[in-house]
Amino acid sequence: MLDLSLAHRLGDFTLTAELRIGAGVTAITGPSGAGKTMLLSLIAGLTRPARGQISLNGISLVNTETKQFVPPHRRHIGQVFQEARLFPHLNVRHNLLYGRLFAGRNRIGPALETIVDLLDIAPLLHRRPRDLSGGERQRVAIGRALLSNPTLLLLDEPVSALDPVRKAELLPYLRRLRDSTGLPMLYVTHQREEVAELATAWVRVENGMVTADQ
Repeated sequence: MLDLSLAHRLGDFTLTAELRIGAGVTAITGPSGAGKTMLLSLIAGLTRPARGQISLNGISLVNTETKQFVPPHRRHIGQVFQEARLFPHLNVRHNLLYGRLFAGRNRIGPALETIVDLLDIAPLLHRRPRDLSGGERQRVAIGRALLSNPTLLLLDEPVSALDPVRKAELLPYLRRLRDSTGLPMLYVTHQREEVAELATAWVRVENGMVTADQ
């Protein structure tokens, strides 16, 4: 369970949010520049809020009153971006295993074979990123994030850079991930069809105001 109540100002723009998010896929929608990516950045720890608190499964990550701030690499939050951001000099297997470095010594994460089967990427393990389609690269990026054993997964428009065919190929894997893992996911998108297909909850961001659908 993710709980947050915060405010952050950047120039003339202010984002305010008060949310309680559980398991499933929570879609985050809203116009460009509304503050969607800033919200993910605050949750991930890439940005410090000016005021407020964030907790995940009862563990405090940020509290500006007590000056507490857990750095990103200790939050156990996985991230997937618009671009896969794979290491070009590593094959798929080693790109996946890189995620294990962030799992933590005392956290037992999923087996590599489990993630490979979930995302159907066994035939890709010895390929380099340059030899993959856009959809395949995103599946590997998702697998790498899962192997970090996150308690929350942030997906910032993960299919927006794909053509319609590749997007249609990837969405069933996201549904499988939602249905088989129970991992809470925040999914930024501009596309209503993705919300309809994947989301179990919905948050809208507009003019810096974050509201949950009731």
